[in-house]
Amino acid sequence: MKYSELKQILKNHKLRVTDSRMDVLEHFLTHKKALSFKDLEEKFSTYDRVTLYRTLNSFTENGVLHKIPDDSGFATFGVCYDTCSSDHHHHNHMHFKCNECGKIECVDEHLPVIELPGYQIQEANLILNGICKSCGEA
Repeated sequence: MKYSELKQILKNHKLRVTDSRMDVLEHFLTHKKALSFKDLEEKFSTYDRVTLYRTLNSFTENGVLHKIPDDSGFATFGVCYDTCSSDHHHHNHMHFKCNECGKIECVDEHLPVIELPGYQIQEANLILNGICKSCGEA
């Protein structure tokens, strides 16, 4: 992705353009899968832990990334693309976690509408577990 496109994404989400934000955003967009803090820490040893935590936090608060629930105990994050803003996250979709390689991907299918009498559902998350395409072909 071009530098100008990355810069525009940050500006659209009311974020200052910094080297760390540009690098982390490009990393997420290149990999097209959920990434954890540990993944970022391994990739970007030039940035300290606080910088990486702050980058993830600002991306999540401003609608660039969304936090993906996971049973591993480690938070993972996925790109919101154009679905979220700095005011509100608007993503009710499924995630697929491979039992072989552990990769988590956003699934483009939307969740069916669920109505529970007396409840106000504000966000829905669903994780599907199984074998991803790559591991299934091996």
